Amino acid sequence: MHILIIEDEIGISNFLKQGLEEEGYTISVASDGKAGLLLFSEGKIDLILLDWMLPKMSGLEVCKAIRESNVIIPILFLTAKDTVQETIEGLKSGANDYIKKPFSFEELLERIKIHFRVQNVENDILALGPILLDNVKHQVFVDNQEVTLTHREFDLVHYLIKNKGKVCTRNQIIEDVWNINFEYDTGVIDVFINAIRKKLNLSKDANYIKTIRGIGYIAND
Repeated sequence: MHILIIEDEIGISNFLKQGLEEEGYTISVASDGKAGLLLFSEGKIDLILLDWMLPKMSGLEVCKAIRESNVIIPILFLTAKDTVQETIEGLKSGANDYIKKPFSFEELLERIKIHFRVQNVENDILALGPILLDNVKHQVFVDNQEVTLTHREFDLVHYLIKNKGKVCTRNQIIEDVWNINFEYDTGVIDVFINAIRKKLNLSKDANYIKTIRGIGYIAND
């Protein structure tokens, strides 16, 4: 998962970057609002940690601009502002959460995990690198650009992302996605994977959907 930190206090952003990278997250950092919005527009961000008081463009302005783009992404405000009115203002701008400075890293980490669970389960949104799959609306996006997949291609991508980090054998895929027994010719899966890679603009060696020679496939960020 890729987290964008938009924070102008270098000490805080470095602390967060180091801690979150140790937890396995990919981290990008921006020190002002405009730079943060530009990084977000590149379309590879899964969650944003956003300071309120920023140079060039405030956190509120950044949050509102992101929500106007209609991209589904958790936004967590990190701020010293703590009045009820300020909290309401932050949430009205489109933020999902509000964490007062100073905060414990452990609490922040748990909140991040919760928002990823909410995003992936309640909204049925699954992410894999630049790929975002909306199982409710049956849509797939790559870098925020919608990609049209057939029904079976969609089911196959959904299955691989849902089992992210696990090797899915060809027999398992045939049984679980095609709902037929393992005696069926599993070579059809390779044809579908090649078509999916082409549509999603993924190279054969990309880790997002990687071939495990003689076994099957694995999806990884």
